[in-house]
Amino acid sequence: MSAAKLDRAALEAMLAGLRPKLHRYAARMAGSVIDGEDIVQETVLKALQALDGGAVVDRPQQWLFRIAHNAAQDHLRRRQRERSRMIETDMTTIEDPAESADARIAAATSLRSFMRLSPAQRSAVILVDVLGLSLQEACEVTSATLAATKAALHRGRAELRTLASVPDEAPMPKLEADEERRLRRYVDLFNARDFDAVRALIAEDIQLEVVNRIRLSGKKQASTYFGNYDRISDWALSLGFVENQPAILIRDPHGDGDVRGFMLLEWRGDQVAGIRDFRYAPYCVADADIRPIGD
Repeated sequence: MSAAKLDRAALEAMLAGLRPKLHRYAARMAGSVIDGEDIVQETVLKALQALDGGAVVDRPQQWLFRIAHNAAQDHLRRRQRERSRMIETDMTTIEDPAESADARIAAATSLRSFMRLSPAQRSAVILVDVLGLSLQEACEVTSATLAATKAALHRGRAELRTLASVPDEAPMPKLEADEERRLRRYVDLFNARDFDAVRALIAEDIQLEVVNRIRLSGKKQASTYFGNYDRISDWALSLGFVENQPAILIRDPHGDGDVRGFMLLEWRGDQVAGIRDFRYAPYCVADADIRPIGD
């Protein structure tokens, strides 16, 4: 795609196919599918603002990944996750084997394990072994030298091979009694399709986001969201955790009840002040650490 053709419409069309890859990169950089979606949204906003400001784009995909990379770095700095910086050494003699074994290990590695790598290592491994970019393309995304990228890739691969032999287990989180009471009430009313009672639980100034679809503000707008659920029957809700956060799991009621999405609720007392619904963001579900809670 040439720079002349990259207008808002062209960018939005491109993002429809590229968004899952952007999220895969952002989520692994942040160690969270939820934070990864925030980074993707920031990336899209910055890209649209740049186009509106007259930016000339030569290679759109690398440009978008560079924006996502910078947004992820900003996110990590805000969270103060970076404990130390990698000391770059001249490793220009390292070959780029692009070994399939390394790619399989990287693709199967959990987000928690990726957080054990330094940001530079993490970025290099994700770009090359998970997303399939060349070393040169990875350099364009990160603005790092070829030597630094090779060094980060080499060390990141070695660390992931070590981590792959260690069980990746974390203790099951626990729900506080009040949180469980509120969530179970919401889920029970939703499953009973008593949407009038569900609407009674939400705040007048509720902020609602259907990720990858729409944002709604206020109780009047949010009512259309519940109406959409009322018209379909391909869902059943249950309780669980997503990345150790209390969540509502959206399951397929047919077959084996696979998790097809999740909701995160923000409470103000006993009122729902915010909802993030990931039903239409399957790329988030694919990498999420989801733990159901038994009834």
